[in-house]
Amino acid sequence: MTGAGVRPWLVALLAWAALIFALSSFPNPPGPRATDLRSTLAHVAEYAVFGFLALNLLVRWRGQLTARIVAVAWLLSVAYGISDELHQAFVPRRDASLLDVLADAAGAALGVAAAVLLLRASGRLSRTADPPDRAPRRSAR
Repeated sequence: MTGAGVRPWLVALLAWAALIFALSSFPNPPGPRATDLRSTLAHVAEYAVFGFLALNLLVRWRGQLTARIVAVAWLLSVAYGISDELHQAFVPRRDASLLDVLADAAGAALGVAAAVLLLRASGRLSRTADPPDRAPRRSAR
């Protein structure tokens, strides 16, 4: 199963990252201002989608759902959020904001958690792979 169905998730994640980058390039972004609760919710929503896509990509690439993959998906999402804020520091009339990074991190956590729940509910993937030196456990009857 390793690598099965990776391409659509990779394309979706790259397209979403490009959209975030493009929206961050506007000197006067459309929509709510930075001090507005709607702006914070927009950051949460943007990175919930990013985290959801990142986890699905990594799970399909590795063929399993592990705590390490969950952590990597979240860290990848947060790293992109930080890079997005650094990018905004060079855009006229925009600035980098630690509060935006925190909103991005919270959104990424929500998206990753939603992906974990959906993957587990679907029953298509195991939570973890068996360690290489151990055979699967059998129930005693």
